[in-house]
Amino acid sequence: MEKKKNNPSGIVLLAKQHGKTSFNSLYTVKKALNTTKVGHTGTLDSFAEGLLVVCVGALTRISGSITAFNKDYEAVIAFGNETDTLDPCGTVIKTSRLPTQSELEKSLAEFTGKMMQVPPAFSALHIDGKRSSDLVRGGKTVELSARPVTVYKSELKDVVYDDEKLKTVKYAKAAFSVSKGTYIRALARDIAADCGSAAHLAGLRRTKVGNFDLCDACGYSLLEEFQIENVLKKAADTEKPLPCDEKLLYDEIRAKTQKMTTELAEQCGFFVLVLKPEYQKKFFTGYPLNQDYFSKSVYSADAGQRIAVFSEKEDFCGMIHTENNRILYDYVIAEGRN
Repeated sequence: MEKKKNNPSGIVLLAKQHGKTSFNSLYTVKKALNTTKVGHTGTLDSFAEGLLVVCVGALTRISGSITAFNKDYEAVIAFGNETDTLDPCGTVIKTSRLPTQSELEKSLAEFTGKMMQVPPAFSALHIDGKRSSDLVRGGKTVELSARPVTVYKSELKDVVYDDEKLKTVKYAKAAFSVSKGTYIRALARDIAADCGSAAHLAGLRRTKVGNFDLCDACGYSLLEEFQIENVLKKAADTEKPLPCDEKLLYDEIRAKTQKMTTELAEQCGFFVLVLKPEYQKKFFTGYPLNQDYFSKSVYSADAGQRIAVFSEKEDFCGMIHTENNRILYDYVIAEGRN
Protein backbone atom coordinates (compact mmCIF):
# COMPACT_ATOMS: atom_id res chain seq x y z
CA MET A 1 0.00 0.00 0.00
CA GLU A 2 1.31 3.46 -0.88
CA LYS A 3 2.31 5.60 2.06
CA LYS A 4 0.05 8.55 2.76
CA LYS A 5 1.56 11.85 1.66
CA ASN A 6 2.33 14.01 4.66
CA ASN A 7 2.56 17.43 2.97
CA PRO A 8 5.09 19.06 5.33
CA SER A 9 5.70 22.79 5.03
CA GLY A 10 9.08 24.39 4.46
CA ILE A 11 11.62 25.78 2.02
CA VAL A 12 14.19 23.64 0.23
CA LEU A 13 17.22 25.09 -1.52
CA LEU A 14 17.92 22.71 -4.40
CA ALA A 15 20.87 22.66 -6.81
CA LYS A 16 19.28 21.79 -10.16
CA GLN A 17 21.47 19.71 -12.43
CA HIS A 18 22.26 20.41 -16.06
CA GLY A 19 20.00 18.38 -18.35
CA LYS A 20 17.00 18.28 -16.01
CA THR A 21 13.92 20.45 -16.30
CA SER A 22 12.86 22.47 -13.27
CA PHE A 23 9.64 20.43 -13.17
CA ASN A 24 11.48 17.09 -13.08
CA SER A 25 13.80 18.43 -10.39
CA LEU A 26 10.78 18.94 -8.12
CA TYR A 27 10.12 15.20 -8.21
CA THR A 28 13.30 14.72 -6.18
CA VAL A 29 11.89 16.93 -3.42
CA LYS A 30 8.47 15.24 -3.59
CA LYS A 31 10.02 11.80 -3.22
CA ALA A 32 12.45 12.81 -0.47
CA LEU A 33 9.73 14.42 1.65
CA ASN A 34 6.89 12.07 0.63
CA THR A 35 4.72 15.01 -0.40
CA THR A 36 2.78 16.19 -3.43
CA LYS A 37 2.57 19.91 -2.74
CA VAL A 38 5.70 21.66 -4.00
CA GLY A 39 6.39 24.71 -6.13
CA HIS A 40 9.54 26.40 -7.39
CA THR A 41 10.08 30.13 -7.49
CA GLY A 42 11.41 30.64 -11.00
CA THR A 43 12.30 28.08 -13.66
CA LEU A 44 15.70 27.25 -15.11
CA ASP A 45 16.01 25.92 -18.66
CA SER A 46 17.13 22.30 -19.01
CA PHE A 47 20.59 23.33 -20.24
CA ALA A 48 21.02 25.52 -17.14
CA GLU A 49 21.87 24.55 -13.58
CA GLY A 50 21.93 26.11 -10.18
CA LEU A 51 19.68 27.35 -7.42
CA LEU A 52 15.99 26.54 -7.24
CA VAL A 53 14.16 27.81 -4.17
CA VAL A 54 11.44 25.22 -3.63
CA CYS A 55 8.42 25.90 -1.42
CA VAL A 56 6.74 22.88 0.16
CA GLY A 57 3.24 22.43 1.60
CA ALA A 58 1.50 25.56 2.86
CA LEU A 59 4.55 27.65 1.95
CA THR A 60 3.82 27.24 -1.78
CA ARG A 61 1.69 30.35 -1.22
CA ILE A 62 4.78 32.52 -0.78
CA SER A 63 6.34 31.36 -4.08
CA GLY A 64 5.28 34.50 -5.91
CA SER A 65 7.04 36.73 -3.39
CA ILE A 66 10.36 34.89 -3.76
CA THR A 67 10.06 34.95 -7.56
CA ALA A 68 10.30 38.75 -7.36
CA PHE A 69 13.83 38.66 -5.89
CA ASN A 70 16.96 39.79 -7.70
CA LYS A 71 19.11 36.94 -9.01
CA ASP A 72 22.81 36.27 -9.64
CA TYR A 73 24.13 34.14 -12.49
CA GLU A 74 27.33 32.88 -14.04
CA ALA A 75 27.19 32.36 -17.80
CA VAL A 76 29.41 30.97 -20.52
CA ILE A 77 28.81 32.88 -23.77
CA ALA A 78 29.75 31.29 -27.10
CA PHE A 79 30.52 33.95 -29.73
CA GLY A 80 30.26 33.71 -33.51
CA ASN A 81 26.90 31.89 -33.73
CA GLU A 82 23.43 32.95 -32.59
CA THR A 83 20.80 30.23 -32.23
CA ASP A 84 17.03 30.66 -32.43
CA THR A 85 16.69 29.69 -28.77
CA LEU A 86 19.81 31.66 -27.73
CA ASP A 87 21.12 28.52 -26.03
CA PRO A 88 22.98 25.34 -27.10
CA CYS A 89 19.72 23.49 -27.81
CA GLY A 90 18.76 25.65 -30.79
CA THR A 91 19.48 25.99 -34.50
CA VAL A 92 22.09 28.48 -35.72
CA ILE A 93 20.36 31.42 -37.39
CA LYS A 94 23.21 33.91 -37.58
CA THR A 95 27.01 33.84 -37.83
CA SER A 96 29.38 36.73 -37.33
CA ARG A 97 32.90 37.82 -36.52
CA LEU A 98 34.31 37.30 -33.05
CA PRO A 99 34.73 40.27 -30.69
CA THR A 100 38.04 41.30 -29.21
CA GLN A 101 38.45 41.23 -25.46
CA SER A 102 38.55 45.02 -25.28
CA GLU A 103 35.27 45.25 -27.25
CA LEU A 104 33.69 42.72 -24.92
CA GLU A 105 34.85 44.48 -21.76
CA LYS A 106 33.54 47.81 -23.07
CA SER A 107 30.16 46.29 -23.94
CA LEU A 108 29.81 44.55 -20.56
CA ALA A 109 30.38 47.89 -18.83
CA GLU A 110 27.72 49.54 -21.00
CA PHE A 111 25.19 46.80 -20.21
CA THR A 112 24.95 47.77 -16.56
CA GLY A 113 22.13 49.76 -15.02
CA LYS A 114 18.51 50.24 -16.08
CA MET A 115 17.69 49.30 -19.67
CA MET A 116 14.98 48.00 -21.98
CA GLN A 117 15.28 44.34 -22.98
CA VAL A 118 13.41 42.34 -25.62
CA PRO A 119 12.82 38.84 -24.17
CA PRO A 120 13.74 35.77 -26.23
CA ALA A 121 11.01 34.49 -28.54
CA PHE A 122 11.62 31.07 -27.00
CA SER A 123 10.36 31.94 -23.52
CA ALA A 124 7.49 31.15 -21.16
CA LEU A 125 5.92 34.60 -21.63
CA HIS A 126 2.29 34.40 -22.68
CA ILE A 127 0.73 35.98 -25.77
CA ASP A 128 -3.07 35.72 -25.95
CA GLY A 129 -2.97 32.92 -23.39
CA LYS A 130 -0.28 30.86 -25.12
CA ARG A 131 3.42 30.55 -24.39
CA SER A 132 5.64 32.45 -26.79
CA SER A 133 7.89 29.39 -27.22
CA ASP A 134 4.89 27.20 -28.17
CA LEU A 135 3.77 29.74 -30.78
CA VAL A 136 7.25 29.85 -32.33
CA ARG A 137 7.49 26.06 -32.44
CA GLY A 138 4.09 26.08 -34.16
CA GLY A 139 5.50 28.24 -36.94
CA LYS A 140 4.12 31.58 -35.76
CA THR A 141 6.18 34.78 -35.87
CA VAL A 142 6.41 36.32 -32.43
CA GLU A 143 7.39 39.89 -31.60
CA LEU A 144 7.76 40.60 -27.90
CA SER A 145 7.85 44.15 -26.57
CA ALA A 146 10.89 45.47 -24.74
CA ARG A 147 10.58 45.51 -20.95
CA PRO A 148 12.46 47.47 -18.31
CA VAL A 149 15.13 45.47 -16.45
CA THR A 150 18.11 46.32 -14.29
CA VAL A 151 21.58 44.79 -14.49
CA TYR A 152 23.39 45.51 -11.23
CA LYS A 153 26.62 43.75 -12.16
CA SER A 154 28.12 42.64 -15.47
CA GLU A 155 31.63 41.28 -15.04
CA LEU A 156 34.06 39.32 -17.24
CA LYS A 157 35.58 36.33 -15.40
CA ASP A 158 37.46 34.28 -18.01
CA VAL A 159 37.96 33.96 -21.76
CA VAL A 160 39.05 31.42 -24.35
CA TYR A 161 40.68 33.08 -27.34
CA ASP A 162 40.20 32.05 -30.95
CA ASP A 163 43.40 34.03 -31.74
CA GLU A 164 45.59 34.91 -28.75
CA LYS A 165 47.57 37.48 -30.71
CA LEU A 166 44.48 39.38 -31.81
CA LYS A 167 42.68 38.57 -28.52
CA THR A 168 39.51 37.57 -30.36
CA VAL A 169 37.17 35.84 -27.93
CA LYS A 170 35.48 32.53 -28.77
CA TYR A 171 34.09 31.84 -25.29
CA ALA A 172 33.67 34.07 -22.27
CA LYS A 173 32.58 33.39 -18.71
CA ALA A 174 30.74 36.33 -17.15
CA ALA A 175 28.92 37.06 -13.88
CA PHE A 176 25.64 38.96 -13.79
CA SER A 177 23.42 40.30 -11.02
CA VAL A 178 19.99 41.23 -12.36
CA SER A 179 16.43 42.20 -11.48
CA LYS A 180 13.38 39.97 -11.79
CA GLY A 181 12.44 39.22 -15.39
CA THR A 182 15.91 39.71 -16.88
CA TYR A 183 16.85 37.06 -19.46
CA ILE A 184 20.56 36.22 -19.48
CA ARG A 185 20.12 34.66 -22.93
CA ALA A 186 18.86 38.00 -24.23
CA LEU A 187 21.65 39.83 -22.41
CA ALA A 188 24.25 37.65 -24.17
CA ARG A 189 22.52 38.31 -27.52
CA ASP A 190 22.54 42.08 -26.99
CA ILE A 191 26.11 42.27 -25.67
CA ALA A 192 27.32 40.34 -28.72
CA ALA A 193 25.37 42.62 -31.08
CA ASP A 194 26.89 45.66 -29.39
CA CYS A 195 30.32 44.17 -30.15
CA GLY A 196 29.39 43.64 -33.80
CA SER A 197 29.17 39.90 -33.22
CA ALA A 198 26.61 37.16 -32.56
CA ALA A 199 26.33 34.76 -29.62
CA HIS A 200 24.35 32.27 -27.61
CA LEU A 201 24.69 30.85 -24.11
CA ALA A 202 26.69 27.64 -23.87
CA GLY A 203 25.98 27.32 -20.16
CA LEU A 204 24.21 29.07 -17.31
CA ARG A 205 24.32 28.71 -13.52
CA ARG A 206 22.08 30.57 -11.07
CA THR A 207 24.09 31.28 -7.94
CA LYS A 208 21.73 33.46 -5.84
CA VAL A 209 18.02 34.20 -5.45
CA GLY A 210 17.61 37.17 -3.13
CA ASN A 211 19.49 36.25 0.04
CA PHE A 212 19.53 32.52 -0.78
CA ASP A 213 22.87 31.15 -1.99
CA LEU A 214 23.60 28.12 -4.19
CA CYS A 215 26.42 26.95 -1.92
CA ASP A 216 23.79 26.24 0.78
CA ALA A 217 21.63 24.15 -1.57
CA CYS A 218 20.97 20.42 -1.40
CA GLY A 219 23.00 18.71 -4.12
CA TYR A 220 25.53 21.53 -4.47
CA SER A 221 28.40 19.08 -3.94
CA LEU A 222 27.15 17.08 -6.94
CA LEU A 223 27.70 19.99 -9.36
CA GLU A 224 30.92 20.25 -11.33
CA GLU A 225 32.98 23.42 -11.10
CA PHE A 226 31.44 26.00 -13.43
CA GLN A 227 34.31 26.59 -15.82
CA ILE A 228 34.32 27.08 -19.59
CA GLU A 229 35.91 23.68 -20.26
CA ASN A 230 33.31 21.79 -18.17
CA VAL A 231 30.43 23.73 -19.68
CA LEU A 232 31.50 22.96 -23.24
CA LYS A 233 31.69 19.24 -22.47
CA LYS A 234 28.11 19.29 -21.16
CA ALA A 235 26.85 21.52 -23.98
CA ALA A 236 27.62 18.70 -26.42
CA ASP A 237 24.82 16.67 -24.79
CA THR A 238 22.27 19.15 -23.45
CA GLU A 239 19.71 16.61 -22.28
CA LYS A 240 21.92 14.22 -20.30
CA PRO A 241 22.21 14.97 -16.58
CA LEU A 242 25.29 13.83 -14.70
CA PRO A 243 24.98 10.65 -12.62
CA CYS A 244 23.52 11.53 -9.23
CA ASP A 245 23.79 9.87 -5.82
CA GLU A 246 20.05 9.93 -5.14
CA LYS A 247 20.24 8.60 -1.58
CA LEU A 248 22.72 11.34 -0.64
CA LEU A 249 20.46 13.95 -2.21
CA TYR A 250 17.28 12.64 -0.50
CA ASP A 251 19.01 12.55 2.88
CA GLU A 252 20.28 16.10 2.35
CA ILE A 253 16.82 17.38 1.42
CA ARG A 254 15.26 15.83 4.52
CA ALA A 255 17.98 17.28 6.74
CA LYS A 256 18.01 20.76 5.21
CA THR A 257 14.31 21.51 4.71
CA GLN A 258 13.80 24.82 6.49
CA LYS A 259 10.70 25.49 8.56
CA MET A 260 9.39 29.03 8.23
CA THR A 261 10.82 31.02 11.15
CA THR A 262 11.09 34.74 11.85
CA GLU A 263 14.72 34.59 10.72
CA LEU A 264 13.83 32.84 7.44
CA ALA A 265 10.96 35.30 6.88
CA GLU A 266 13.38 38.20 7.20
CA GLN A 267 15.73 36.42 4.77
CA CYS A 268 12.79 36.27 2.36
CA GLY A 269 12.48 40.05 2.69
CA PHE A 270 9.26 40.00 4.73
CA PHE A 271 8.38 42.32 7.60
CA VAL A 272 7.80 40.18 10.70
CA LEU A 273 4.97 40.66 13.20
CA VAL A 274 4.16 38.61 16.31
CA LEU A 275 0.50 37.91 17.06
CA LYS A 276 -0.62 38.53 20.65
CA PRO A 277 -1.96 35.28 22.22
CA GLU A 278 -5.32 36.80 23.16
CA TYR A 279 -6.02 37.62 19.50
CA GLN A 280 -4.85 34.34 17.98
CA LYS A 281 -8.34 32.79 17.80
CA LYS A 282 -9.75 35.90 16.11
CA PHE A 283 -6.91 35.88 13.57
CA PHE A 284 -7.62 32.28 12.60
CA THR A 285 -11.38 32.81 12.35
CA GLY A 286 -11.02 35.78 10.02
CA TYR A 287 -12.05 38.67 12.26
CA PRO A 288 -11.26 42.14 10.83
CA LEU A 289 -7.64 42.96 11.60
CA ASN A 290 -6.46 45.92 13.63
CA GLN A 291 -3.22 47.11 15.18
CA ASP A 292 -4.11 45.73 18.62
CA TYR A 293 -3.57 42.17 17.35
CA PHE A 294 0.19 42.65 17.02
CA SER A 295 3.19 43.32 19.25
CA LYS A 296 4.47 46.22 17.11
CA SER A 297 3.14 48.61 14.50
CA VAL A 298 2.02 47.10 11.22
CA TYR A 299 2.79 50.42 9.57
CA SER A 300 6.52 50.14 10.32
CA ALA A 301 6.79 47.93 7.23
CA ASP A 302 8.23 49.53 4.10
CA ALA A 303 5.79 50.49 1.35
CA GLY A 304 4.80 47.35 -0.54
CA GLN A 305 6.67 45.02 1.83
CA ARG A 306 4.96 41.68 2.53
CA ILE A 307 4.15 41.03 6.19
CA ALA A 308 4.63 37.61 7.82
CA VAL A 309 2.71 36.86 11.02
CA PHE A 310 3.98 34.49 13.74
CA SER A 311 2.68 33.32 17.09
CA GLU A 312 4.64 33.93 20.28
CA LYS A 313 5.83 30.30 19.96
CA GLU A 314 7.21 31.27 16.50
CA ASP A 315 4.67 29.23 14.54
CA PHE A 316 4.06 30.75 11.12
CA CYS A 317 0.44 31.97 11.02
CA GLY A 318 0.11 33.60 7.60
CA MET A 319 0.63 36.74 5.52
CA ILE A 320 -1.09 40.13 5.62
CA HIS A 321 -0.67 43.49 3.93
CA THR A 322 -1.79 47.10 4.36
CA GLU A 323 -3.90 48.99 1.86
CA ASN A 324 -5.41 52.47 2.24
CA ASN A 325 -4.69 52.41 6.00
CA ARG A 326 -6.45 49.06 6.35
CA ILE A 327 -4.88 45.78 7.46
CA LEU A 328 -5.95 42.91 5.20
CA TYR A 329 -5.42 39.15 5.14
CA ASP A 330 -3.48 37.50 2.32
CA TYR A 331 -3.93 34.02 3.75
CA VAL A 332 -3.82 32.09 7.00
CA ILE A 333 -1.68 28.99 7.65
CA ALA A 334 -3.57 26.40 9.68
CA GLU A 335 -0.31 24.99 11.12
CA GLY A 336 0.07 28.19 13.13
CA ARG A 337 -2.91 27.24 15.32
CA ASN A 338 -0.70 24.82 17.29
